[in-house]
Amino acid sequence: MNTQPRAHQIGIIECHVCSLVLSLPGDRHDAACPRCRAHLYRRKRYSLARAWLLLVMALLLYVPANLLPVMKIHVLGQGEQPLTIIGGVLDLWRDGAYDVAFVVFVASVALPCAKFVALTGLLLSVQWRTRQARSGRARLHGLLELIGYWSMLDVLVVGILASLVQFQGLGEIEPGAGIFLFGTSVILTVFAAHSFDARLIWDVVDAPSNL
Repeated sequence: MNTQPRAHQIGIIECHVCSLVLSLPGDRHDAACPRCRAHLYRRKRYSLARAWLLLVMALLLYVPANLLPVMKIHVLGQGEQPLTIIGGVLDLWRDGAYDVAFVVFVASVALPCAKFVALTGLLLSVQWRTRQARSGRARLHGLLELIGYWSMLDVLVVGILASLVQFQGLGEIEPGAGIFLFGTSVILTVFAAHSFDARLIWDVVDAPSNL
C-alpha cells in the first residue's frame, strides 16, 4: 500500500493556469498565484455535480442536433433541401468526397460520442473509487480537453460552405436549428471536461466530501 503523503496533506499546491508549484498552508482558501494571479484551489468544489449536469445537458442537445437539419440549401430550380449531419456525410460519400465525408463523420459523430463515453467513464470511476489505471485515466482527461475544440469542425464546415456557395451565386445556404444545438452541445461538453477535477482520480481513499 502506498503510504507517501499527498500534496494537499503537506501544503503543496499547483496553479491550474501556469503550473507553478508552491507551498500553501492548509487553512488558506483565498490565496492567489504569485506568478499569474489566478485563484488557487486544492480541489474544484462540486466538480462531479457540475460535470454531470453539463454532460447530461450536452447529451440531451446532441440527440436533436443529429435529427434536425444543420443547414438548408436553396439551389436554383431545385427548391429547399434540408440536410442533417448524417445526411451530409452520406451525400458527400455518394458524391465521391470520401476524405471530406470521413473528416465530417469523425468530427461530428465519432468524436462527440467517444467524448460522451469517456467522460461518463471518468465520472463513474471517481464515484466508484476505482483504483485501476489511474494514470491512464488522468491522461485520458487531458486528451479530452485537448481534442474538445476540434468537434466544432462541423460548424466551421457549414460556415465555409455557406460563404462559398453564396459568393459564387450558386444558391443560398441557411444554418438550421441542428447546427446551433450541435455547437451548444460541443461547448457544454468542453465545459464538462474542464469542470471535472482530474486530481479526484487519485483521491481514492480520502476523497473530499464536496465532489
